[in-house]
Amino acid sequence: MTGPIQAQIIAMGGGGFSMQPDDPSLDRYVLAQARRPRPRVCFLPSATDNADSYLLKFYQAFSQLDCLPSHLSLFSLPAADLERYVLDKDVIYVGGGNTRSLLALWREWGLDAIFRRAHQAGVVLAGISAGANCWFEQCTTDSVPGELRMLPGLGLLPGSFTPHYDGEPARRPALHHLLQAGGILPGFAADDGAAIHFVQGQVFRAVRSASTPTAKARRVRQAGGEVVEEELQMVEA
Repeated sequence: MTGPIQAQIIAMGGGGFSMQPDDPSLDRYVLAQARRPRPRVCFLPSATDNADSYLLKFYQAFSQLDCLPSHLSLFSLPAADLERYVLDKDVIYVGGGNTRSLLALWREWGLDAIFRRAHQAGVVLAGISAGANCWFEQCTTDSVPGELRMLPGLGLLPGSFTPHYDGEPARRPALHHLLQAGGILPGFAADDGAAIHFVQGQVFRAVRSASTPTAKARRVRQAGGEVVEEELQMVEA
């Protein structure tokens, strides 16, 4: 994207290099939104305890794309000044895993505030599953064993988010229950292979990977005791 600085977030319900290694369409879409032709993309595997494997997949995938890949580990810091390190990137790409642990780690290191400033500065924020949940006011999560529940996020985007809407059988009924009980804000739900691109806090476009032609993204809300799902118009990434 060119022109004035735009605050952009791309929330993926599932897909990308870790779930669809033979289909780079969503990852290419994310990179295409950066403000420079060969963007500097930084991957955060903060939500998982299997970071080495995740990083290997990231570098294998993004070394094939027209970008400058790097990663941020909070256990082996790349720089003393985290804010400068983050603001020097064009894309921040957050992996999946445990949303609650991800947010706790970020807050301890002050990344929650840093990412707010990066968002305002035009750094594209993107992620899959937990890496999408984190940007919203609320999300549904299986971070704690048992029922899917609501978890507060960073609030860079209004409302709630539910990933893996078609890929995990428990997601849809759990979201419906929470909405009907008033336990979660209205918001969005995305299938595996679907992503919602927000610009200035508003839906700009909903995209799906080339290998998931039926993937959908939806607005979800409760009205009169019933859950209403409004499908967004999808385009191929």
